[in-house]
Amino acid sequence: MKWNCQTLTLVLSGFCVFACADEPVVNHQNPLKQFLFDTRIIAETNNVRLVLGRVEKDSHNPLIKADKPWENALNNLYPNIIYDGQFKLWYKCVLADSNIIARMMPPRTINNVGWFLCYATSADGIMWEKPVLNLHGFDGSKKNNVVARDVANVGVFRDPHDSNPARRYKMIYDIGVRLPDNMREQFSPDGINWSEPLHPEGLGTSGDTHSMMFWDEQYGRYVLISRIYLGERLVARAESLDAVHWTKPEVVLRSLPNEGKNRQTYCMPVFPYANIYLGFVMMYNIGSDKSVDCELVWSPDSVKWERVLAGTPFIPRGPSGSYDAGCIYAQAGPPILKDGYLWIYYGGSTAVHRGWKRNCLPCLVRLRPDGFAGYESQQPHREGSIITKPLYFMADQLRVSADASGGSLRVEIVDINGFSLDDCEPITSDVTDCIVKWKSGKTPGMLKGKLARIKFVLCNARIYTFSGMEPGENRQ
Repeated sequence: MKWNCQTLTLVLSGFCVFACADEPVVNHQNPLKQFLFDTRIIAETNNVRLVLGRVEKDSHNPLIKADKPWENALNNLYPNIIYDGQFKLWYKCVLADSNIIARMMPPRTINNVGWFLCYATSADGIMWEKPVLNLHGFDGSKKNNVVARDVANVGVFRDPHDSNPARRYKMIYDIGVRLPDNMREQFSPDGINWSEPLHPEGLGTSGDTHSMMFWDEQYGRYVLISRIYLGERLVARAESLDAVHWTKPEVVLRSLPNEGKNRQTYCMPVFPYANIYLGFVMMYNIGSDKSVDCELVWSPDSVKWERVLAGTPFIPRGPSGSYDAGCIYAQAGPPILKDGYLWIYYGGSTAVHRGWKRNCLPCLVRLRPDGFAGYESQQPHREGSIITKPLYFMADQLRVSADASGGSLRVEIVDINGFSLDDCEPITSDVTDCIVKWKSGKTPGMLKGKLARIKFVLCNARIYTFSGMEPGENRQ
């Protein structure tokens, strides 16, 4: 299915910001947009089931090959993706062979291997270039795309919040497996020329995974998602007002009791989306074949996390022998809305998580806007319904994102005249932020500030989000 260029509405502080889907968009926050899998707002469901969205893998995958002599092993890749006029990728490179390590200038190892952070750019997000940066030496030359070295497991993000242009880009990484105070940070004005390492305070023994941080606009602080190890791999969170002094990392997600230590949380890049936080948790199947699966997670506050349909991959691994049959590691950084789809990058590996020598190559999937997960009719040609808890109307219109081609979606504002199911004009196509209309001609704008429940009735359809309302708890 294809979603053409359309107007997307972002409601912030009473204003509307419009952006064409053909112009890449990276900010997906909207305090009035609700995901249907948000358990805080759902009161009742009938004859519907929660399902993950459908991702489509790009036919060009993998997008980049490990074809440079210093790209000895793009181990786990840990892709960091940013769009700011062009696509930018920072990716992990491990130098595992002794003869390759010896060609570093000078040779230096962490955990007995060398580490490069490599950089690539793209105008269209498909065809990538590895620019010659002339920064770090390898085999007698600086003609390579190495942007930093001796930095293990790096997370990079662009920080428009920081008033200091020399700190516009930030990276965080570790310098060894579970060593005390092993985290480091560097800053950059352009993502290419980086400062000397800084030792952040408060993080203790963490890292050894794809650590990542972002500025949380809602709460006015930096959030770090990393790992701590307490007999098993656990996702941890810390926060900071200045990206230097951090709170002690606390566990925010671990495997389920029935999974035990056989299936462990490995890394978890996250991002704000709508009025919540979404993320991709990599689940390490250490007790079986040592593969790594990518699952969807969500949180209301970046502290309490929940897996959406735990045990079901959001980006499925490919068949045996394919480029992503063994492991999948999703990007750090928000998805990029381009050409009517959300573009999500990941590292795909044929090999499973065993040994240093494996190449995890950049890949791409596309997802319909808002289409991470939603409710669909459980039985063909039979209606199903969802009823929300009471919510406050805060906008002139009620909008929905849904797939209804070959079926229908109708909406009722419960117990309010003029907004019944019979009055609703059915939605019978695939839509994003579509205005719900009633034959009475009434609009929800007349209900601003009032509490009401919404009923969605589906037949051969799927609904992802609705917008224009906020939970009552937000007004307490």
